[in-house]
Amino acid sequence: MTVNKLERLLNLTAVLLDTRRPLSAEELRQKVDGYPPPGAAFHRTFERDKDDLRVLGIPLRVERVPATDPPVDGYRIAAEDYYLPDPGLDPDELAALHLASLTVRLEGLGDQEALWKLGGLGGAEPSAVPGQGDPGVVKDVVASLPGDPGLVPIFQAISERRTIRFPYRDEAREVEPWRLDFHRGRWYLTGFDLAREGERNFRLDRIDGAVEPTDRKAETRPPPPPAGGPRRPWELGEEQPVTARLLVDAERVDAARRELGPDVVGDQQPDGSVIFTVPVVNHDAFRSFVLGFLHHAELLEPSAWRADIVRWLEALAVASGPVR
Repeated sequence: MTVNKLERLLNLTAVLLDTRRPLSAEELRQKVDGYPPPGAAFHRTFERDKDDLRVLGIPLRVERVPATDPPVDGYRIAAEDYYLPDPGLDPDELAALHLASLTVRLEGLGDQEALWKLGGLGGAEPSAVPGQGDPGVVKDVVASLPGDPGLVPIFQAISERRTIRFPYRDEAREVEPWRLDFHRGRWYLTGFDLAREGERNFRLDRIDGAVEPTDRKAETRPPPPPAGGPRRPWELGEEQPVTARLLVDAERVDAARRELGPDVVGDQQPDGSVIFTVPVVNHDAFRSFVLGFLHHAELLEPSAWRADIVRWLEALAVASGPVR
């Protein structure tokens, strides 16, 4: 019987997970279908398979096979390394997670494998999941989120409560990660920066290299989520906090309140417009928000930010050329 590479890798993973002791390469050759006979071809194939498992993120352990002289390397996958910790989800919550994993795609990451590690549907029938005509099938993907190389190691460090190291703005950082947020096409990490001894936010696409989990346990706990719901993009940044004053025309006040959240103070003017006082730690994100209102909003303070927007608009007008 011919066994393709994918089937061989799946069988190899199953055997490595099932064993109570490390297995030698020869033992694995005998237990896993699809390997060549003993010799150079087998060793090349086995080495490639080990590399493939590591690329897939499968934690392959290399340990000495007991009672071997001379010592022989053995291989296994420890269950505690492979399976996700049980978050205590009930069947209804697992069903909702299953539906989300089928209708939202995260670029470069295998959502279904993660769901299986959490226990699949936890006993719920596929027909009980809204939107599923056939078991396990949802025809339309309703959203697609961009991936990032840092997502997996950060998520792993959050779940295991470990610190992470990464280069950011030409400086090495060690952070106790608290959560990941996705806002307007970008991923953000919020955590406790050990060197700065305080909460900081990082844009994942500005991390200049690999994110590496450490062996150091995280000790801080994230503060409770803000009363107004998820944080806004201008609240995710490392800049010194600045208070901005934004004047919004009467016809756009309701939209501004929804975007800014209930905690932002607004001073209503006689003509129905409102001056909002907004705490900002991400200048670029707030400028994008202001420009989204076009001529229906005016940044009053800080004066330097107002001048920056004026310069940006003037440069845009010059680049566009005269209106014909």
